[in-house]
Amino acid sequence: MQTADIIVLDFGSQYTQLIARRLREENVYCEIVPYFEKIEKIKEKQPKGIILSGGPASVYAKDAYRIDKEIYNLGLPILGICYGMQLITVDFGGEVARADHHEYGKAELIFDEINGHTSVLFKDVPNKSIVWMSHSDRVEKLPQGFVRIAHTDNAPYAAIANEEKNIYALQFHPEVAHSEYGHIMLKNFAREICKIDTKWDMAHFLKEQIKKIKEKVGDEKVICGLSGGVDSSVTTALLYEAIGDQVVPIFVDNGLLRENEREQVEYAFKNVLKVPLITVDARELFLGRLKGVTDPEKKRKIIGETFIEVFANEAKKHQDAKFLAQGTLYPDVIESVSVKGPSKTIKSHHNVGGLPDWMEFELIEPLRELFKDEVRKLGLELGLPEELVYRHPFPGPGLAIRIMGEVNEDDLNLLRKADTILIDELKAWGLYNDVWQAFVVLMNVKSVGVMGDNRTYDNAVAVRCVSATDGMTATFSHLPYEFLERVSSRIINEVDGINRVVYDISSKPPATIEWE
Repeated sequence: MQTADIIVLDFGSQYTQLIARRLREENVYCEIVPYFEKIEKIKEKQPKGIILSGGPASVYAKDAYRIDKEIYNLGLPILGICYGMQLITVDFGGEVARADHHEYGKAELIFDEINGHTSVLFKDVPNKSIVWMSHSDRVEKLPQGFVRIAHTDNAPYAAIANEEKNIYALQFHPEVAHSEYGHIMLKNFAREICKIDTKWDMAHFLKEQIKKIKEKVGDEKVICGLSGGVDSSVTTALLYEAIGDQVVPIFVDNGLLRENEREQVEYAFKNVLKVPLITVDARELFLGRLKGVTDPEKKRKIIGETFIEVFANEAKKHQDAKFLAQGTLYPDVIESVSVKGPSKTIKSHHNVGGLPDWMEFELIEPLRELFKDEVRKLGLELGLPEELVYRHPFPGPGLAIRIMGEVNEDDLNLLRKADTILIDELKAWGLYNDVWQAFVVLMNVKSVGVMGDNRTYDNAVAVRCVSATDGMTATFSHLPYEFLERVSSRIINEVDGINRVVYDISSKPPATIEWE
């Protein structure tokens, strides 16, 4: 079994994976397990420290989540975050109560000295830095042996510690970007308190995943769905690196792809990586089934079901295959299903949730716990071309969810032309890599315009450019007005049928990155 430097016990916080992410950024290998993980399994991983995550529950609730208290007897450093802090407080005899009001947002963290010194947890962290609070309960009375090491105006016990037992707890979330020096606190817990001196990186992850894939797959074949996006491309390359010709990579042209995407995918895999790619031309089938459909969820469902059907038909030619690989990433998972514990479901997602019962494949998702930027690093480690690795994300349903209303060939061609202009200009201005994702949306709303001396009544399109780290949150990209003017001018002048361009300045949340 793979050992882990730090084990995170998940109590269902939407931020849990960010804890592992921050530690991996500090080259500390971290694994997430459910809060109810058996003590024997935790011991097998030989961790040097344990973190208790936040969560949506209350420790005083009748069905509150509890851990095996033997964890406290392992002699390992422990860090509790939010719910984890409240659980530690209760387990050691302190008191937790409902706060006067839900505290959500930024707070100023003020250190309290212990025996004349600031806690080692705050090494290299300036006093009165900003941290992010998100809680309804608060610690009212400290357990015996614990002392306050930091407070805020609204939280008298923002951080506590029992240095003798090497147990620390924070009311705020150090893992989120809003906590200015939270990553330093997590680093201090790992390096200064847990005494972890090893370095973990994507090369280690690659080695570990290859081992896991080989152990899981054995001599069986794996059907791999390749869309041309970064996620599925890295998944395919990783599987091919691990098990070679046991991988059966299938690329489905659903007619909803970007300009020249099919040609680019075939060249990258057949010519560069020498992977025996199978291409299935299903353009007519997909567009035929989408005819007359305007509801976004219905479009997604049709595309998903048709994709599975096409896949099944191709898979029948490889009846000895036992597994189906999918390029699911953590942001997909966290928005869709409960992961490794009690995390709350937010919304459905097009590529999460497994396979229909009638498809006799076992799902394999080697990237399931990575964020997009980590996948890119893995892609480079695998030798994928930089142009492919740093390509902007592309949704599974493709251009269908960037056309408001019915999808047809004419609108797809119109959208592709406009989208190509946007991407070309981003690259020409040196802005492409500064933007997380950029695309054009065909709004299917017409407006009056004037071109030459003639009145026009043509389509309006929206340009969507967002800045993000992992896609879980995003802000609109603050691009130069001159750039936006250039894009607008080119689209209106070069694409017949479009006479108006608007720029989407919505952030996620409350909006999503894609329009549908």
